[in-house]
Amino acid sequence: MEAILTGLKQLWASTGIVGFMQSGGWGNALMILVGFLLLYLAIKKGFEPLLLIPIGMGCILSNIPFAYIAGIDPTSGDAGFIKILYDAGIESGLFPVLIFMGVGAMTDFGPLIANPKTLLLGAAAQLGIFTALIGALLLSFIPGINFNLAVAGSIGIIGGADGPTAIYVTSRLAPDYLGSIAVAAYSYMALVPIIQPPIMKALTTENERKIKMQQLRPVGKVEKIVFPITVITLCAILLPSACSLIGALMFGNLAKECGVIGRLSDTMQNALMNTVTIFLGLSVGSKMAAERFLNLETLGILLLGMIAFGVGTAGGVLLGKLMNKLDPKHPTNPLIGSAGVSAVPMAARVSSKVGQEADPQNFLLMHAMGPNVSGVIGSAVAAGVLISVIPSMLA
Repeated sequence: MEAILTGLKQLWASTGIVGFMQSGGWGNALMILVGFLLLYLAIKKGFEPLLLIPIGMGCILSNIPFAYIAGIDPTSGDAGFIKILYDAGIESGLFPVLIFMGVGAMTDFGPLIANPKTLLLGAAAQLGIFTALIGALLLSFIPGINFNLAVAGSIGIIGGADGPTAIYVTSRLAPDYLGSIAVAAYSYMALVPIIQPPIMKALTTENERKIKMQQLRPVGKVEKIVFPITVITLCAILLPSACSLIGALMFGNLAKECGVIGRLSDTMQNALMNTVTIFLGLSVGSKMAAERFLNLETLGILLLGMIAFGVGTAGGVLLGKLMNKLDPKHPTNPLIGSAGVSAVPMAARVSSKVGQEADPQNFLLMHAMGPNVSGVIGSAVAAGVLISVIPSMLA
């Protein structure tokens, strides 16, 4: 009888109920509710469901007491399956690189090749990265917030509106902040249709929003093949630290454009991309453990991410206005500058939608794809700069 009672006590002590009742258990319960909120936003509201659903599930699973799904079981010493995924794909930086490979295979750089000056719009939209970096360093003067240069750089990359890049940089510079930074990056990417239009309209006149751009010239196959090779070559010469992301992006694009390895291109676009997205989302969500997420620093990251996103949008639009003034013979609709934040292709669609609200016959989508894809390159270049410079500054 005593053995039975002992067994029942041990069984009770191993339940989640006891875990939630222990010190800090309320935080786990709260984070599980946050995970449910992410699922709601993804399923009901349609906010980035391909990523928010795995992230939400990773958040829920990592906060279940005594499950050790995202950690190591102290009794057996076995690692949970999400911890294995995290160590293999996030800590190593593999998953973001594979995501870039798939993005490259799905991307058409034709609009950028046809109108190279839109590369400047993508660069201008990266202004939010460095604004948030400086803001993070300033916030570190507030008691309870301790952002060093490495953390500030990781927070700043949110302004590029590129989730894989944010994950890659943070895993290299500030892995303890991965959960809050990744959630901020993907949340703001999902909110592009809500965040950007008010900024775009505030910075442009109705006449500017009605500007019709000249039709893009056709881009030949040879140009599309030469482009990724040229970008890789320039990156190797000027910024080798960005070659992991840029190289994967351009390899995927070359596989698409060369036309002789259709099976590999299809695998990158579909099977590989979908598989890695699942693993990456679960791994990122696992870093939303209560002890790391529920603090004043997380609120600071969310605030800075919003500011970075707004500044990046504004930077692209303002440069678009300047380009239109400097070259009136080749008009530039400033709205396409907002697409430089690199949330592909959502930001380009938002640019086109706001333009059509002013003039239903104004079709900006293909023009906006130029700064949109250049923003992907720009955020990867910014990531390479941060990864190259910050560790040496902290040494």
